[in-house]
Amino acid sequence: MLARAIRVRPVLRGIASKSMWTRNRPAQSSLMQFSRDQTTRLQRFHGANLMVQRFYSRNRDDSDEDMMENQNPVLMSDRDPQLPATVAVPDVWPHVPLLAMRKNPLFPRFMKIVEVSNPIIMDLLRRKVKLNQPYVGVFLKKSDGEEELVQNLNDVYSLGTFAQIQELQDLGDKLRMVVVAHRRIRITGQVVEDVPRPKQAKMTTLHYPLFNIKLQIPAEDQTTDQAEAASTRSRSETARKPRGRVPRSRPSKLRESATAEEMVQSQTLEQPLKAGKVESVGSPKPPKEGKPLEGTATNQAGAEGEAAASAPPPPVLIVEVENVKEPSYKQTEEVKALTQEIIKTLRDIITMNPLYRESLQQMLHQNQRIVDNPIYLCDLGASLSAGEPAELQKILEEMDIPERLQLALTLLKKELELSRLQQKIGREVEEKVKQQHRKYILQEQLKVIKKELGIEKDDKDAIGEKYREKLKDKIVPESIMTVIDEELTKLNFLESHSSEFNVTRNYLDWLTSLPWGVISTENLCLDKATEILNNDHYGMEDIKKRILEFIAVSSLKGSTQGKILCFHGPPGVGKTSIAKSIARALNREYFRFSVGGMTDVAEIKGHRRTYVGAMPGKLIQCLKKTKIENPLVLIDEVDKIGKGYQGDPSSALLELLDPEQNANFLDHYLDVPVDLSRVLFICTANVIDTIPEPLRDRMELIEMSGYVAEEKIAIARQYLMPQAMKDCGLTDKQINISEDALNMLIRSYCRESGVRNLQKHIEKVIRKVAFRLVKKEGEHFPVNADNLTTFLGKQIFSSDRMYATTPVGVVMGLAWTAMGGSSLYIETSRRHIRHGEKSDKTAASGTLHITGNLGDVMKESAQIALTVARNFLHTLEPKNLFLEQEHIHLHVPEGATPKDGPSAGVTIITALISLATGKQVRQDVAMTGEVSLKGKVLTVGGIKEKTIAARRSGVNCLILPVDNKKDFEELPTYITEGLEVHFAANYEDVYKIAFGDATETSTDNVVEQEPLQKMSSAAAAKSTAWP
Repeated sequence: MLARAIRVRPVLRGIASKSMWTRNRPAQSSLMQFSRDQTTRLQRFHGANLMVQRFYSRNRDDSDEDMMENQNPVLMSDRDPQLPATVAVPDVWPHVPLLAMRKNPLFPRFMKIVEVSNPIIMDLLRRKVKLNQPYVGVFLKKSDGEEELVQNLNDVYSLGTFAQIQELQDLGDKLRMVVVAHRRIRITGQVVEDVPRPKQAKMTTLHYPLFNIKLQIPAEDQTTDQAEAASTRSRSETARKPRGRVPRSRPSKLRESATAEEMVQSQTLEQPLKAGKVESVGSPKPPKEGKPLEGTATNQAGAEGEAAASAPPPPVLIVEVENVKEPSYKQTEEVKALTQEIIKTLRDIITMNPLYRESLQQMLHQNQRIVDNPIYLCDLGASLSAGEPAELQKILEEMDIPERLQLALTLLKKELELSRLQQKIGREVEEKVKQQHRKYILQEQLKVIKKELGIEKDDKDAIGEKYREKLKDKIVPESIMTVIDEELTKLNFLESHSSEFNVTRNYLDWLTSLPWGVISTENLCLDKATEILNNDHYGMEDIKKRILEFIAVSSLKGSTQGKILCFHGPPGVGKTSIAKSIARALNREYFRFSVGGMTDVAEIKGHRRTYVGAMPGKLIQCLKKTKIENPLVLIDEVDKIGKGYQGDPSSALLELLDPEQNANFLDHYLDVPVDLSRVLFICTANVIDTIPEPLRDRMELIEMSGYVAEEKIAIARQYLMPQAMKDCGLTDKQINISEDALNMLIRSYCRESGVRNLQKHIEKVIRKVAFRLVKKEGEHFPVNADNLTTFLGKQIFSSDRMYATTPVGVVMGLAWTAMGGSSLYIETSRRHIRHGEKSDKTAASGTLHITGNLGDVMKESAQIALTVARNFLHTLEPKNLFLEQEHIHLHVPEGATPKDGPSAGVTIITALISLATGKQVRQDVAMTGEVSLKGKVLTVGGIKEKTIAARRSGVNCLILPVDNKKDFEELPTYITEGLEVHFAANYEDVYKIAFGDATETSTDNVVEQEPLQKMSSAAAAKSTAWP
């Protein structure tokens, strides 16, 4: 390739000298482009890479530059052989391309590497360099934007520097230049150039078989100007002459400048815009009036003129500048002092930061004494500092030399303080690192010395000692200790960075953290336990009695055993809170976890150790947290436990809650038996129907009924109101809630079985009082029945009784739900059949239509009741065929509520009899009971809830099955007092009571209570707390 390039070069020169080329400039240009490609290949073998090294090198000396220039004497002109040689920097150059800097301005006598990526500016700089005009004006932008193209002169500062492009590297998508600033200049105007579009030239192909070369050459007219031909020959002769070394300080002219045509074009393009005018240079003159340009329509020219008028102003590419004369100054004492201080500051900066020394060596010129030149000293200081762009621009624009020295000194002092701060931070960090490193080395040495002396063991031995120390005061079963010893032995053979090491270590942590043989001292004093339970909760006599029995048995036996209790009842009655009071009464640790919605067996039994992130189950976590073997564990919402693809948690509870199995409870993670027989388990549920039968069989069920109004008033007075006032920051002097207000609150707003909603309404009243107190609307706010609606709004409940006077065919029944007891009306009515649909009166064609969202059990109970009612009516009134012939509609109100159960049998029979006979039942009676096909009244459940619902509805007379007499007698006196209760064995007893013939009822089945009175102080004293 080298030999081929050497042979081609002289041939091309000979071809260029022929007469066919002398007048064809496009052809010469194409040929010269090919010649440059061949020359580039030669330069690769003659050390052209030294120019690249000089371009990027920081530390170069004059000898290196001489060597590079001797080996490759061409500079900028090597990039285009047609360009003239570099000339000396002119003193006046009025039109320069605008080069906007974003961060720091460029100061005179200093150089900077600049990169340009805007295509418009790149084309402009390439054209200027080709015309041997490598000069630009460097100005600082006022904004911090990334745009290189300036749209308005107001976007840049008017004062900048005149710079020369020393070296230029074309990277295709950007230009990288080394620019050297020479003097200060000021913008006086904008120059707009309009480059004409090149005409489409015809191409001619030349083929040289000897060199296997094909050239595409534009064909031109042979009638070219003689001056151009002469200039071409002169340029060709000059190109063949040897080129000498061009010194950088004073560049000389190597060859002729541009052709005459290029010079004319350059002068045309550089015409300035003066006096604020924007002139488009190089565009054709407008045609005379009435004579449009050739080949162009008149309307097209007009449209182009309008478009040009409405187009936005062109960007600022070339500006007109004028030199800024450096001001004269006198070497006064102030100037000398400022100069010396700047030099001293520079010396301190260089001493503290060696990086400035390299920058200073590159900036200082040869044979330049900065002490004698304050102007250069200011520029040097500003170039070295990293100040704000506005501060640097202020130094560049300042014309007063003492003031400029002062500004430069201020910047250098800031830079000196920054360098001192950096040095201080560096020393502190270095000192800290030294101390840490020294401490680490000393610790390692101490560890080795202690190990050699036998004073200290390695990490694995220390871990083993720690685990054995944790088991020191515990009674660990032998089987468990065997497993711990095996794991410790295994731990000694594992690498400390392996995953198995961490798994084994976590397993030992759990094993050694369990309270093996640790039992808390229980409270076996009945009086103390009774006091704690009464102070915390009101009522709940069954639960309190059962806990006291547990304490009594433990006291006689001398040891305690775990039990499994289940409290079930409506929400808000205190099932969860009573468990915490029981733990306090027994002096046991309390742990609660809810199983509502739980679907993963691993929550109870734990995960296998093979899984990443495996953990034991809740019971093992309970033992680790409580640190005793006999805590009280509350399993909340056991009736709402779920089932998923991970297993059935209710089945996992069978082992946990079985007293015969939980002495050896096996957790999947520990995989060793754990004794849970001393744990007292308490479960809570709203209903027990959803609890699986095997699980229900393992628990001792204790029912918790809802509260009556008297109980709610006592709970509100003793617990809810004091707690709410404490939370809101009120005292008794600021608020007073009367007794009638509480009665109205309970009967009209909070009729549910529990007291959770009552607590919310009391807090609402107290919050509103606190709001009024802060607004200074008063100092004391009494709350009574008259103004209660102003705090809570209109009443929610008016009355449980749908009818003030019960009509014919309507009877009040009593129902039980998970939320407590409620009253339930049974309505019956005759259905009128349209004409044409009536059947024979003598035929038994009567039907029963049932509505009210009833379940299957209740529908069957209605059919049985119809049969019993027909038989009873036939015995009572043989001639009455109403139930046999008429179509009857039976409805239970509140159709949106599902209803089911057999306990409404006697109520439905009574409603049918009332409809058939036309008699009304007693106005103050309510009944419940299942009826058999022969009319026998069967037992039902929920007697306490149904009795409370009757009291709430204002009913004074109750009819209950005779078999439920024992349940009624167990009720507290404050629930049953004031009620007339009748117990029926068959429906005939119910009929006599319901229709006013109660005198014939057996006296053994009648219980008459005393009139309802207010709760006695003795009954109120039985309980003293509510959570």
